[in-house]
Amino acid sequence: MRVTNVTVRAVNALTARWAGTAESGTVFSAAGVWPLLAFLADGADGAARAELADAVGMPADEAAAAARGLLAGLDAMPGVDSALGLWTKRTLELREEWEAGLPAEAHGVLTGDPAADQEALDAWAAKRTGGLIERMPAKVTDDTELLLANALSLRTRWLRPFRETPWQPEGGPWDGRVLLGLRRQSALLDRIGVADTPDGHVTELKVHGSDGIDVRLLLGEEGMTAGQVLGAGVGLLSDRSAVVPGTRLPYGEVGPGVRVVKERATTPRPPTLEVCTPAYEVRSDHDLRKRHELFGLTTARTRVPGHFPGVSAFPLYVAGARQTALARFGALGFEAAAVTALSLAGTGIPELRWIVTTVEAAFDRPFAFLAVHRPSRLVLAAGWVTDPAPFPEAEW
Repeated sequence: MRVTNVTVRAVNALTARWAGTAESGTVFSAAGVWPLLAFLADGADGAARAELADAVGMPADEAAAAARGLLAGLDAMPGVDSALGLWTKRTLELREEWEAGLPAEAHGVLTGDPAADQEALDAWAAKRTGGLIERMPAKVTDDTELLLANALSLRTRWLRPFRETPWQPEGGPWDGRVLLGLRRQSALLDRIGVADTPDGHVTELKVHGSDGIDVRLLLGEEGMTAGQVLGAGVGLLSDRSAVVPGTRLPYGEVGPGVRVVKERATTPRPPTLEVCTPAYEVRSDHDLRKRHELFGLTTARTRVPGHFPGVSAFPLYVAGARQTALARFGALGFEAAAVTALSLAGTGIPELRWIVTTVEAAFDRPFAFLAVHRPSRLVLAAGWVTDPAPFPEAEW
């Protein structure tokens, strides 16, 4: 089943909005969150239903069908593995209509032993991501009535590998560090381009992988934020008019990190693109409830009253919503994975004490990345790199 353009636009729009909150090194997958929110929207009522529908970008009564289409489309994509899991207490009765909309093999049972259930859920996450994510991000408690999870992973090998080399950037936040540099030459100048975006110029490098998956590296002007660079990259997926490809770039300093030069050579050769980028690995844990406005969970996270009568007659609220994500970019290829879990508990006495944690970080010259399904232009994973891999000391 092909992912519809409407769903692609909705998922990519959530990617762009989530990117707007990025402040430090991170990786995330809106494609892993979106179907879970869509299924909840289908079973929600009142303000929670309206907020979830706004978060997924379509009417709630259309969201479940779109989520099923997205999951089927992901399953059909080479190099991509996706799985949906639903676990409930034996005593929780689900609405037949809502349960029928989920894959039949997805439904499991919570035994009531939180430790044993957590171990089983961790094993599911590891198996469904090929070991990239070892634990389920949500924690099972005695109050957990229902847990809905999505596992998404992708692996691709570069059509042309990079060459590993020690690389010492001059200036900037990585000055003085010996990084694991990745270098490559190509006669395909259109793999790089410079875009004029509302927030500044952005350099875009497309690295083609096998199975129809690309990774796009994005470097913005100094002073541009993570959200601005990532948001620009998502926008360029649907609007290429702002991009000047490498074949049309003038001589000189033409964009962030890009210059075009004339030089003498001993033998003739066609115009060449020379690329150097650091290898990287990024890991992140996200508490989606802390960004409840972004994910339509403002009302759904409150304990009373119940918000999901379409899921179960038992009053439920979203007690936990988390995602764990990973991305690795190396000489031979790219791999990424995300496990997203929403846990629903029975409503009770409202919680009166909230502990809010704020993490502040400043980075000088980060770059962004998008892992994109080439035919549909669906963003599967996105991130912001601030701490690239060092070159192995033994070799250096």
